Amino acid sequence: MTIRVLLADDQAMVRTGFRAIIQAQRDMEVVGEAGNGGEAVELSLRLRPDVVLMDVRMPVLDGIEATKRILADVPTARILVLTTFDNDEYVVQSLAAGATGFLLKDAEARALLGGIRSVHRDEPVLASAATRALVDQVRPAEPSSRRAEELLQSLSERERQVVTMVADGLNNREIAEQLFLAESTVKTHLNRILAKLNVRDRVGLVIFAYDVGLANSSR
Repeated sequence: MTIRVLLADDQAMVRTGFRAIIQAQRDMEVVGEAGNGGEAVELSLRLRPDVVLMDVRMPVLDGIEATKRILADVPTARILVLTTFDNDEYVVQSLAAGATGFLLKDAEARALLGGIRSVHRDEPVLASAATRALVDQVRPAEPSSRRAEELLQSLSERERQVVTMVADGLNNREIAEQLFLAESTVKTHLNRILAKLNVRDRVGLVIFAYDVGLANSSR
């Protein structure tokens, strides 16, 4: 299956760079380019891309509002927000608008391509710089340490490893490679972990990891 990608950025040179990286992949193709948020919405309605690479600061319509409008009309699309600004507010607003991932533009090409593939699989992607902001915004001010410890004790050593890697921003394939497991086995571990912790998705796992000390809080 080829992942159909729409580029939305007001800088032509940035779009050119992204296009070159993406078009070199056998499993991806760029189906369109938008120079502002309004064009991104229009092209999404017409082209129905699988993934939209969305800049935050754009003329006509910013990336956060464009994300809301695209997902209202094309709910099958997945939005990966890219920005040069490491701004806590952007992280929270982007995810609240429905974006599946958030990366900084200075990420390596490998991280960008991995991010596209992950959000296409509906796996949330968070740049490590963005994770701390999300945790601070979402988790309770005074989490129950006793409850968190009980949940931590319910996890096996392997499951703790998986949670730690999720908090580090690794996707299922990368976790599988590092632990020498099949990707399907990683998915099974994740499903069990989500059930044990009673959290909905990877974002919940990240928050739990910070609360119980399985993540590096200095990041």
